[in-house]
Amino acid sequence: MVSIQAGAALAKQLFPVLGSQGTTIVRLAAAAIILSVIWRPWRTRLNKRQLGAIALYGATLGAMNSLFYMALERIPLGVAVAIEFVGPLGVALAGSRRAIDFVWALLAAAGILLILPVTALAAPLDTLGALYALGAGGFWAAYIVTGKIAGTAASSGAVTSIGMSVGALVAAPFALPFQFQALLTYPVWLLALGVAVFSSALPYSLEMIGLRNIPTKTFGILMSVEPAIAAVSGLLFLGEVLTLTQWTAIVLVMIASAGSAATAGGR
Repeated sequence: MVSIQAGAALAKQLFPVLGSQGTTIVRLAAAAIILSVIWRPWRTRLNKRQLGAIALYGATLGAMNSLFYMALERIPLGVAVAIEFVGPLGVALAGSRRAIDFVWALLAAAGILLILPVTALAAPLDTLGALYALGAGGFWAAYIVTGKIAGTAASSGAVTSIGMSVGALVAAPFALPFQFQALLTYPVWLLALGVAVFSSALPYSLEMIGLRNIPTKTFGILMSVEPAIAAVSGLLFLGEVLTLTQWTAIVLVMIASAGSAATAGGR
């Protein structure tokens, strides 16, 4: 989580040069190359159904990253991550009829309402940026569902590297206007490489190791800390100071996420 949010802070520093979409394609393409070298997916034989499942997973990955970076162009990192968390929370709570899960849903809804510029308590926030973050959350939910299906098609390394390549292809048409020649300058491509490593290659690899060695419930509870890590990264690397209301909203979303994971049972 520290790696991925530090990578997001680095990515935001590339926006003035490459734009959000240019940064997205650079991140995904570089990460796809790194992961392909590590996992060598060409050695995996896949049928059409398996390829289709991985392609759908990759498409949601590309859309999720594109919308998230578009949100980061307009709103603070911690706020964007908190709003985006509606995706995994929605998946965790979908179809539940238990009273405790409605409590977590209400807490999350309260947190999002405090963030969005729809009440007098909310701090000023770019509406389009908030909508992009909500869209990214929707695709995060789709990413979880399609990733679970794609995960049965091949090894996790092969699925991730192929999916990342598909995600780069999905994001590519939206990145055409950015200045490719900017990548030829040393500071820019060094930053781009850092974004690819810290936002994709390193955290995805660590995540796979973590999931193999700790219970899923523990993993879910730990993941709930991510909005706070994002907010701290935004403060340290980007100078983004959040209001007390925004911090309260982030804490509510974190409690809802941790509570949902802790009471998930065998779901």
